[in-house]
Amino acid sequence: MVGYCPICGKPVYFGEKKRSLGRDYHPLCLKCQRCNRQLTAGQHAEYDEKPYCTHCYMKIFGPRCTLSGNRGTRRKPTHAQGEHANSMQKDRDRNEQTLNKKI
Repeated sequence: MVGYCPICGKPVYFGEKKRSLGRDYHPLCLKCQRCNRQLTAGQHAEYDEKPYCTHCYMKIFGPRCTLSGNRGTRRKPTHAQGEHANSMQKDRDRNEQTLNKKI
């Protein structure tokens, strides 16, 4: 049975298919929707049935920093590192207080 590429909609034959996340792709169609980087089967993420490289996926859909609001980037945050440490310490203190109340 011939599958159809979710990107271009054309038939994908056995000899040319790249299977990833339960779908058959043409080798040239399996690329990041944002940066167009060629992806390898199983080494990417999907959102709304579209493939993204891990970097772009985290940048677009990843968790946000509670202080700056930036999504998962590898750059230094725009806020001071001390603020981040203070925020994490406050979270630890709050968790410890909650645990102590339960005991």
